[in-house]
Amino acid sequence: MRGADALMEALVHEGVEHIFGIPGGANLPTYDALVDADLRHIQARHEQAAGHAAEGYAHASGRTGVAFGTSGPGATNLVTAIADAMMDSIPTVFVTGQVRSDLIGTDGFQEADIVGITLPIVKHSALVTEASQIPEYIHHAFRIASTGRPGPVLVDIPSDLIREEISYTPPTELVELPGYRPIVEGNAKQIRLAAKALANARRPILYTGGGVIHADAATELREFAMSDRFPVTSTLMGLGAFPSNSDQWLGMLGMHGTRAANYAMDEADLIVAIGARFDDRITGKLSEFAPNAKIIHIDIDPAEISKNVPAHIPIVGDAKLILPKLTGEYRALQTEQERLDGWWSRIRGWQEEYPLTYEPGSDGEIKPQFMIEMLHKVTEGDAFVTSDVGQHQMWVAQYYGFNEPHRWINSGGLGTMGFGLPSAIGAKVACPGEEVVCVAGDGSLIMNVQELATAVTEDIPVKVFLMNNGFMGMVRQWQELFWDGRYSGVDNGTSPDWAKLAEAFGAKGLRCDDEADLEEMMRATLDHDGTALLDVRVSPLENCYPMIPAGNAARDMVG
Repeated sequence: MRGADALMEALVHEGVEHIFGIPGGANLPTYDALVDADLRHIQARHEQAAGHAAEGYAHASGRTGVAFGTSGPGATNLVTAIADAMMDSIPTVFVTGQVRSDLIGTDGFQEADIVGITLPIVKHSALVTEASQIPEYIHHAFRIASTGRPGPVLVDIPSDLIREEISYTPPTELVELPGYRPIVEGNAKQIRLAAKALANARRPILYTGGGVIHADAATELREFAMSDRFPVTSTLMGLGAFPSNSDQWLGMLGMHGTRAANYAMDEADLIVAIGARFDDRITGKLSEFAPNAKIIHIDIDPAEISKNVPAHIPIVGDAKLILPKLTGEYRALQTEQERLDGWWSRIRGWQEEYPLTYEPGSDGEIKPQFMIEMLHKVTEGDAFVTSDVGQHQMWVAQYYGFNEPHRWINSGGLGTMGFGLPSAIGAKVACPGEEVVCVAGDGSLIMNVQELATAVTEDIPVKVFLMNNGFMGMVRQWQELFWDGRYSGVDNGTSPDWAKLAEAFGAKGLRCDDEADLEEMMRATLDHDGTALLDVRVSPLENCYPMIPAGNAARDMVG
């Protein structure tokens, strides 16, 4: 068979059902093979969006997302999505076309060294140099992308090689790669040490991240947390791994986290970090982070342990396998029943004194926080929610309340504007029976608004709730607070009539200006049988609080 047909066979063997992408000259053989393949291709309107859709697909389903691009600009348009997947550990495979192998290095038409360009932002990459490598590299790619710490893998295929005739038989056993052996079990001695440290702690806290969700360890986390009354907080990427309606939940921590979560981290004597990487949005001023705490760090990526904050008890491995062992070791120890009473009293005091709150709107004004609370009400807190990046993202994290993993899909590490709509498309393709909503900012939505055409054409009924304040809101907030109100480049000026724009793409468009109408219009948006967009005009100058100013300690929160 042709290399292109072997590519399709390899993808089907890996369980792939959906692919996002755009054809071009160098990958035309691939698209020719798609005609006869048992795969659904979703034609994006921009390769970056195809990449984000593959991410959304992976976020929602836990399976590996796939995106195709052609050579040159098609491949370079995927770079942002590849970097985004790397930062947030999203299992994705990117297959790009390349110019003929005899043209590589000649600056041929639409040539770009995409393997070299993406080298710092992939988990692994490969340039095919022999046609027989095509299915082999695809199987390698899926193995690498989905195991250990997940991430993006790139396979670049020259157009002449994918046309060649090769023989291919799907593997009957698990693909093994020399030198690639992720540690998963965790060291038994370290786990016992961690259990003893927990038994002796008076002010412990569980600091959980997106790694818990990638490990499919939400159930194991809940059992571990409830083996005692351990307080639990989470990063932005870890929301939903532990239920927000639990009385052990402190809310999100970090720059826009709750005071209770941040203050508890600051005063803890033991932090158990699980699938989290101590990034700057969590630690603030690194030299003052958790000054009295011993650190237990559980992570499948050994490079993350002690990278930013030294770990006293490092445990390398898969959280899904380690947490039950740690729970068992802890339960076997004799602990004082009232040991954590004083700690919880301290935490409850913070929760009562510093709840998440905001001033209600007046004269029909729609506050952004109210918009998110209303979205939670009309979706019954059970939607898959995607977002772009900025104030609206933080307000969703603060006010929506996620009780299940995989339902909160956003760009955490790279912070990519334009992520929300295409990732919602990917999530809806992965989970067609679920409600998928995108909460977007007007500054972000405009960057990939063309994907409304994808949603309508491909019959992918996502619902977009636009938090429209007329600004690049988070940047404006920083300029107000830290740059003496010297606004520069943040006023979005003349924005489109979003409802009419949605209609122009074939979607339903609505607009809401009054708080009293919001619930009804949100329900009308959700009830529409197809893609719909609701333009919600919110308070233009509302700031997102509480906030740890960049570079400050958690105890210095404002707002």
